[in-house]
Amino acid sequence: MQDRNDVDLQDQRRRWRYRAFAIAVGCLMFLLGMTVLAGWLLQVEMILSVIPGFPSMAFNTALGFMLSGAGLVTSTLAARRFRVVAAITAGLAAAIAAARLLEIVTIGRTFHYVDTLVTRLLIPSDFAAQIGGGMGPNTALIFLIGNLSLLLSLRMENPRSQVVQELASYIVITLGMIALASYVTSAEQGYRWGPYAAMALHTAVGMVTFGSGLLARSWLMQPANRAQIPLWIPAAVCFTGLLVDLYTPLGVANGILYVPLVLTALWFGNRNAPLFFAFVCTVLLMLGFFAVKHDEASFWQEIANRAITAATLWLIAILIFYFMRNTHHLESERIRFGALVRSTPDAVIVIDERGTIASFNPAAEIMFGYTPQETIGRNIKMLMPEPYHSEHDGYLSHYRQTGEERIIGTTRMVSGRRRNGIVFPIDVSISAVVTGNTKTFVGIVRDISERARQEERMKTTLAQLEAYTADLERSNHDLDEFAYIASHDLKEPLRGLHNHSRFLLEDYEDKLDSDGVRRLNRLVRLSQRMEKLVNDLLYFSRLGRQQLAVKRTDIGLIVKDVVSTMELLLEERHAKVVIDGRLPEVICDAPRLTEVFRNLITNAIKYNDKPAPLVSIGYLDRYVGQDGTVARNVFFVKDNGKGIPQEFHEDIFRIFKRLEKSQDSDDGTGAGLTFVRKIIARHNGDIWLESEVGAGTTFYFTLGKKREGQNAAA
Repeated sequence: MQDRNDVDLQDQRRRWRYRAFAIAVGCLMFLLGMTVLAGWLLQVEMILSVIPGFPSMAFNTALGFMLSGAGLVTSTLAARRFRVVAAITAGLAAAIAAARLLEIVTIGRTFHYVDTLVTRLLIPSDFAAQIGGGMGPNTALIFLIGNLSLLLSLRMENPRSQVVQELASYIVITLGMIALASYVTSAEQGYRWGPYAAMALHTAVGMVTFGSGLLARSWLMQPANRAQIPLWIPAAVCFTGLLVDLYTPLGVANGILYVPLVLTALWFGNRNAPLFFAFVCTVLLMLGFFAVKHDEASFWQEIANRAITAATLWLIAILIFYFMRNTHHLESERIRFGALVRSTPDAVIVIDERGTIASFNPAAEIMFGYTPQETIGRNIKMLMPEPYHSEHDGYLSHYRQTGEERIIGTTRMVSGRRRNGIVFPIDVSISAVVTGNTKTFVGIVRDISERARQEERMKTTLAQLEAYTADLERSNHDLDEFAYIASHDLKEPLRGLHNHSRFLLEDYEDKLDSDGVRRLNRLVRLSQRMEKLVNDLLYFSRLGRQQLAVKRTDIGLIVKDVVSTMELLLEERHAKVVIDGRLPEVICDAPRLTEVFRNLITNAIKYNDKPAPLVSIGYLDRYVGQDGTVARNVFFVKDNGKGIPQEFHEDIFRIFKRLEKSQDSDDGTGAGLTFVRKIIARHNGDIWLESEVGAGTTFYFTLGKKREGQNAAA
């Protein structure tokens, strides 16, 4: 985050410098134009030509400087009204320049209608005739190129339009410097193109300034990747190169000077800078050639020399372009890697071959409590407790001598030491990075204190679970012993009571009165019922502990088998059992599920007050209850009996709980539905009912999914 803030601050400062430079240039241009216009209005010839005998600045040229300067200043401001002003002023300046060029091309050099259009109204005709001339073609071309590039960048604020403006600014600077160099070398061809009006000295200075302002504005739009050196350095090289070119036979030395100009592109963030500089140098080479006269003997030799020079410059520019592109890609990768290292939650530490810390990311600061200033340049063993602290230098020395890698490329658990001296467990992954003859090591460190605590808690939990398992096994063993005792010792007295009661009835029934016989019969029934209760209780306890032998089973066959064993009961009660649709095959314990259906069908017939009890058995892919609950793969057993009131829907599943008590010992113990719920729960299912008193009851149940052949332990 700190690095990002620093980058943003640098970018803001760079933008401020470019904007300030562009505004200053625009103001100077406006001041230059206004000064020359004042010279025209006041008829001060010194202001118009600066040096006696030099060409004067035309009235329209001064007006163009004012309009271009105002457009440059307002184009750097963000408000919409300023941009509208910039577009208007730049458009007017471009229109004046275009009209002048069109006049030169179509009418000729002796006509100056565009120049005299305004001067006739404001300037005395004799003074205008004395000054003469007008806007030169090179001046008009510079105004047209510069202001059109400004209009394009205002209309299309994208990187491509800024590149166009940057190229235009190089052209403007080049043409202005050519005129300046021509004044220095008295080469009239540089500031006067053909027989037309010449560019004044201060016009040439203004044009170089105008190009610099355009260049600063283009960098303002994309400041992050722009120049990192002052603009006057390549400008000075251009100027010096052209001067040497004009005075060097065959243009040999100029090639030597233009090479450093192309090389200055290395200090610019813009990858296209070497190509722009090569283009400028090529233009300077051509202008240097045409600015002087050549004798016939050296003409073709100088052409060959300049062609070779231009080809060499472009070759160097292309090489620099690809070098800067690769450097940019490497810098982008470095920035991405740096962002990754800063944002990763793991500590990333880089050391050299001697164990000296070279990088310490924010996660490492949090983990160890040190700042990068406290760790970078010190040995990594400062973060290690004993015995790692003493052994680390020896390991590095052994690695340098033998190249044997013991922990590089692996992940191992060691201990780290915080600034406050606390030792904590860490996972360390180390990799080696080779760059040339230098090898560095990158360590990724993860604090596993929480994981170690969880592992310790898990060990404790497992130990407790083992103890609970041992207690459960012991409890199950005790239950088995109890079951044996109950089945043998507890039932034996019951059998004695039953048998002796039967014997008394058989041997002494004729000697007892009716009340005695009734009491003995009652004793027989109660002993039988007690034995059934004991058997049901033992069976219920075993249901939760015995394994289920599950396999694929046809539920339809189970129901048919249950119905076939209940034929006598069905005939006695005039009852009927129907299967509603096809019943599926499921994975279950077949004997246990047979017991479920037998209990449900028996209850549906036994507790039915209709003369013809009817039991329906079926299956639903999707069930929607009265309360809106949804279930899938649901079996149901439905009867047309008495119905069960809502308040007893849960009580009927309690063991030995019966809603209707009877003296008949054959009515059962009231544990049937308890067994049903237990068996269904062992199959990971659920059972519930819907009932209407007087209309009947429907029991629904589901069965969980198990693999065929799987045994479910208690």
